[in-house]
Amino acid sequence: MTRPPTGAAPDYLTGLNPEQLAAVLHEGGNLLILAGAGSGKTRVITTKIAWLIRERGLPPESILAVTFTNKAAAEMKERACRIEPACERANLRTFHSFGAWLLRRNADLAGVDKNFTIYDDDDSTSLMRAALPNLNRPEAARLAHAVARAKDYHLTPDSPELGSMFKSFHDFRRCYADYERRLRATGNVDFGDLIAMPTRLLETEQALRDRLHSRFRVILVDEYQDSNVAQFRLLKALAGPDSYVCVVGDDDQSIYRFRGAEVQNIINFPEIFPNTATIRLERNYRSYQSILNLASSVVAQNQGRLGKTLKAERSGGRKPELAVLMDGNEEASYCIRLIDKHVRSGGSFSDIAILYRTNAQSLAFEKAFPPAGIPYRLVGALRFYEREEVKDLLAFLALLANRRDEIAFRRVVNKPSRGIGDTSVDLIAEEAFAGDGNFIAAAAGASLKTAKARAGLSAFIALLDGMAGQLTPQAAAEPADQAAGQTNAPAGSGLARLVEYCAKESGLLDYHKNQDEIAGSQKTANIDELINAASDYPATITGLTDFLEAVELDRAMSSGELHAEAVTLITMHNTKGLEFPMVVVTGMEQGLFPRDNEEGEDLEEQRRLLYVALTRAKDELYLTYCRRRLFRGRILDCLPSRFLAEIPGKLLDTTGGKLDLSVSAAM
Repeated sequence: MTRPPTGAAPDYLTGLNPEQLAAVLHEGGNLLILAGAGSGKTRVITTKIAWLIRERGLPPESILAVTFTNKAAAEMKERACRIEPACERANLRTFHSFGAWLLRRNADLAGVDKNFTIYDDDDSTSLMRAALPNLNRPEAARLAHAVARAKDYHLTPDSPELGSMFKSFHDFRRCYADYERRLRATGNVDFGDLIAMPTRLLETEQALRDRLHSRFRVILVDEYQDSNVAQFRLLKALAGPDSYVCVVGDDDQSIYRFRGAEVQNIINFPEIFPNTATIRLERNYRSYQSILNLASSVVAQNQGRLGKTLKAERSGGRKPELAVLMDGNEEASYCIRLIDKHVRSGGSFSDIAILYRTNAQSLAFEKAFPPAGIPYRLVGALRFYEREEVKDLLAFLALLANRRDEIAFRRVVNKPSRGIGDTSVDLIAEEAFAGDGNFIAAAAGASLKTAKARAGLSAFIALLDGMAGQLTPQAAAEPADQAAGQTNAPAGSGLARLVEYCAKESGLLDYHKNQDEIAGSQKTANIDELINAASDYPATITGLTDFLEAVELDRAMSSGELHAEAVTLITMHNTKGLEFPMVVVTGMEQGLFPRDNEEGEDLEEQRRLLYVALTRAKDELYLTYCRRRLFRGRILDCLPSRFLAEIPGKLLDTTGGKLDLSVSAAM
């Protein structure tokens, strides 16, 4: 890199605190940025990317920056481009979209269809049932989830560790192998494959590895504490001998172990990546010191932390409050009083978040808020791309892109009803697997018993042919290194017409319109919205696969938006990356948070979860403890959470009665 002339610092570096500036300007060895909650890490990452391009003359295409959600990736790109427009050409994306990009460009090496679609959890469950027909759907879902976890740990059906890690499943190795054979036959991938398959390619294909080492000179990873074993191995494979690797994260905010996240990845980073410097971002721009002191006292109980001390840049603030309440009903009433007081004082409903450990805890608030005139938004409700009518149309599009897609074929071949029963579908599947896996070719040659089934199948094939006719020939070959998802199609282009054609000609539009009339739902409005979403893509096979990929990555990685003028009801896990002027952390009872059987690393992760929950609060923080709670139809007495016993009494104001923490402290 060429050094810029000495002189005044660029304007965009002004306003950075000394630690932030040091992180932006660091070069040479690798870098771990240990970024506490509310410390401005996104500004540091985006400024560093812009600085590397503008001041160091690094080609934008040589920078790879990855994070975990589409929202975070989009924000990263938008903020970096505000400083330096050339950042548009850098590879700023999620781990999984990078994996999809790499697989599409090396489909033959990977053994997948170049137009593969990405199976979500529901698709994987359906595929597991197809591979193992004796399973019911809940059993298939459990197995599919276990396979996903195995891929997070980069384990294959042949991995020796498989048996000990998944010993609660009977013959898991065989089930995993049967699932993989069925998946490979479709030419498609599941979500775990987007990390596992590129990693295997890079670890085994020297020429490909050398090309990527040459291309990506700088690799940045955000939220590194959320990375799993497979993502760690992907990073190791991507990092060449001359690569500059910078990871940003906070070991105290590692809360996704149940998804395979491995906190040791960030703790051991300086040992695994040589010549690593560590810079701590400890200045907090979000919360008052009283909130930070409370949160820090909780997580300080954990062992083996990298350690940091958060210091508030905002002065003032009131002490957090713990409310001792009789039961869940009084807890809801307490929250209503807090909300009413806040709104009467000029605040907004959207300033407030009610946090809980489990989704089931939201019900009391959902019942109590409407009579009190409190609007609420429940985070975690069914997302747009998970709705029946949307998935139906997407299945048609997936089958058009890849005619080996068994799950898409089974979903729509008889929807709306065409008189094609399960026996006929199984017969077509047998024919497909006996040949090259093409379900449409197998359907065209199938000998079905009834005239109705034959007519329905002919209509289905004609529909797909008609859809194919809506696609225009590729105007030009796609550049080999163009990043997937960076389509620059004009709004209103032809893919929307294809989706509209499919909705009408398949009968799905009329089918769901009828459902709307019966149930008062808004399924047709959702179909219209999907048509709108497709308008950004051209009516080519590449446009189609780019659209399907964007949909699946959004479906899997979306973190949701919080724009409504309403109180937010949300699990603690879903609050990651969010902040609110007022936060109420509910359910601080032993057995609920934490559970009684959580010890060791599980218990430490629950402390980190509480730390994340507490540090979402900007101005006011409240906690609740109920002496009794309804559980499975029975009223149970509850002890205070052991976490409350770990907090120095001077950090909390307690209301509602005296709290005996002696038993909790002994746990």
